[in-house]
Amino acid sequence: MTTTSPYIVGTVGEIPPGTHKIVVVEGRSVGIYNIGGKFHALRNICPHQGAELCKGLVTPYVSSNGPGDYHFEREGEIVRCPWHQWEFDIASGCMITDAVMRTKTYDVTVEKFGVSVEQDHIVLHM
Repeated sequence: MTTTSPYIVGTVGEIPPGTHKIVVVEGRSVGIYNIGGKFHALRNICPHQGAELCKGLVTPYVSSNGPGDYHFEREGEIVRCPWHQWEFDIASGCMITDAVMRTKTYDVTVEKFGVSVEQDHIVLHM
């Protein structure tokens, strides 16, 4: 059985929907993302060549049925590596074009300690 340690990494009010925050916990850099009110944690390392993945652009998923036809889906759910533009699903850590290539993800919970939602603590489980 694997046990995890909880770390308070901020409050809900610090990371509004559509934004993220980079934290360092136990020497590991992790991006904490708020996608539509749900929190996700992603290791801040691109598996390709080690770039700080969470410093890349957060984009939608772009799909196409052919030349000149493109659609934006899943707004704010994809992070693009700042070095070579590899794209990763924030929730799963998987690369968009090859799901075998991935970066580590962590569980995140919101613990209700405050009197308002903005003061609730975001807890990273490592």
